[in-house]
Amino acid sequence: MTDLTIGKPWTVLWKLSLPMFISVIFQQMYSIFDSAIAGKFAGEDALAAVGASYPITMIFMAVAIGCNVGCCVVISQYFGAKEYEKVKTAISTTIIAGFILSSLLTILGLVFSKPLMIMINTPDNVMSDGTLYLKIYIAGLIFLFLYNVSTGIFTSLGDTKTPLYFLIGSSIVNIILDYIFVAIFKYGVAGVAWATFIAQGGACILALITLSRKISSIKTEYPAPKFSLPMLKRITLYSIPSILQQSFVSIGNIFVQYLVNGFGSSCIAGYSAAIKLNTFAITSFSTLSNGLSSYVAQNYGAGKSLRIKQGYKAGLILSSIVAVPFIICFFVIPHNFVGFFLDDGGAKAMKIGIEFLKIVSPFYIFVGIKIMSDGTLRGKGDMPYFMITTFADLILRVVLAFILAKPYGSRGIWLSWPVGWLTSTVLSVVFVLIKLKKLPDEKNIEQ
Repeated sequence: MTDLTIGKPWTVLWKLSLPMFISVIFQQMYSIFDSAIAGKFAGEDALAAVGASYPITMIFMAVAIGCNVGCCVVISQYFGAKEYEKVKTAISTTIIAGFILSSLLTILGLVFSKPLMIMINTPDNVMSDGTLYLKIYIAGLIFLFLYNVSTGIFTSLGDTKTPLYFLIGSSIVNIILDYIFVAIFKYGVAGVAWATFIAQGGACILALITLSRKISSIKTEYPAPKFSLPMLKRITLYSIPSILQQSFVSIGNIFVQYLVNGFGSSCIAGYSAAIKLNTFAITSFSTLSNGLSSYVAQNYGAGKSLRIKQGYKAGLILSSIVAVPFIICFFVIPHNFVGFFLDDGGAKAMKIGIEFLKIVSPFYIFVGIKIMSDGTLRGKGDMPYFMITTFADLILRVVLAFILAKPYGSRGIWLSWPVGWLTSTVLSVVFVLIKLKKLPDEKNIEQ
């Protein structure tokens, strides 16, 4: 466990964020391999099936990420304030509530899998495989949910190395099982889904065991309650805005997927490949933002205002450094990356995927600035403000996508992304600067 309220802000944030960034590389790697192996060994329709169900899976992931953010902020603030009994109660309350919530979502997801696929205008030739993939994915939702919450708890305690080890192991297992199930046993889309199910389940169980031992090592004067309704309320107050924010983004992506599905399976396959690559970039920024949130929350709990301001500046530099290689790869040589998902017969899908990346990738620096600003607002507890910026991005992207899709086809959908990003970036920066300006001055800070 690491106290983020001491040490040089840049060094502390970098050491905290580096393992998290490596983690996201492995996390996205097995997500990319899921789609790549499906496209290479099971065909374009299999890739389209995985891609068609992707925005629906992200709705469930949104709830997990929202709970991750909520518990992370609360635990970080208590940890920064050295209130260890409340830290232990917040952790156990989060795990219990997370198990109940994920169980309910699993039941709902299994019941409504096919209606959801129909709702987003999924073509008949990918409907069966897409629904099958979605059902298996949802069956493992409890593992996915609790693993993400555990990762958030580790991060809030300043430990980003432990979840990295689990993620490296699960990623390697997932990729190996992907190849065995799809390329050798020819299980198709089901093989991709079961590989993720098994790998995620193993990582979740190991994470929970390790987390239990870590909690036991925290010494307190009095036994900490295992569950607390007031604590659950506090965590919920932070989690709900994050869940809503993540969910609305996912719902917006469903509307976009609806438009994409109307252009046929080649467009779905191309978009599926490109969106996985785009998600890699966006998730990298989000991961850095989560680290910044923990840093800000601990220092806010400790009353160290100037460290928060320095941390925000360091976060902006980190996100810009990360953005540059993504821009180079996806704008200059996108064919090398999109081609990883498709065989030689996917020329139309390849063209569509490349077009998407060339339109959106030049704006990654602005996305990084926006997401790091949101992370600062979250860590300080200013939840409504980053919701406003996200909704502005979402509404603009969805509305413009529907307007531009008719005259410009799928290209019109891609053009809506930069407009939404730029608008929300301006709002995020304005909000965070206002909030940082209101923090009390602090003269004693390590340089």
